[in-house]
Amino acid sequence: MAGAAGFYGTSVQPPCDWPAAEPIKTIRLILEPLRVAHADEMVAVLDDRGLYAHIGGEPPSLDLLRARYARQAAGRSPDGAHGWLNWIIRAGRSRDVLGAVQATLSLEDRQLRAELAWIVGVGEQGQGYATEAAGAVLTWLGSHGVVVVVAHIDPGHSASIGVARRLGLTATGAVVNGETRWVGHPR
Repeated sequence: MAGAAGFYGTSVQPPCDWPAAEPIKTIRLILEPLRVAHADEMVAVLDDRGLYAHIGGEPPSLDLLRARYARQAAGRSPDGAHGWLNWIIRAGRSRDVLGAVQATLSLEDRQLRAELAWIVGVGEQGQGYATEAAGAVLTWLGSHGVVVVVAHIDPGHSASIGVARRLGLTATGAVVNGETRWVGHPR
């Protein structure tokens, strides 16, 4: 792999055996490892243009979402340099799909790191689902060797900033593509 030695600081190749997403249960939620079939339910959750005010983009078509989920469900980037962990968030009682959490794993300075992201449907926001789901993933990541967690959040997205703070992440002041970099550690 060209450039791997410079990226990792050693001649070690990137890991190819990333941890696989496992089911996670919380008090109110069930997090299911992503499958292509989840696109059929998630397309409705992602169909509200209000979701994209701070993250950009637009609602995906069902075909686009199925193709995206097929790539993500592989569990790693095509070159193996990153692990891809994705969960669908379900309400524990009703089993309704509420959103998703994802973590992109990388090895930097010999430490396993994760970039964390979450999305909850507009109609389900404000009920603590993003914090509960992302917090459960944060704990899971810590139990699988992740040392540092990063999130990138639009500085005007007060709801996601609140989630990051409740997760124990701290704004760094660094801005990447217009988003503030938040950093923390698994629980």
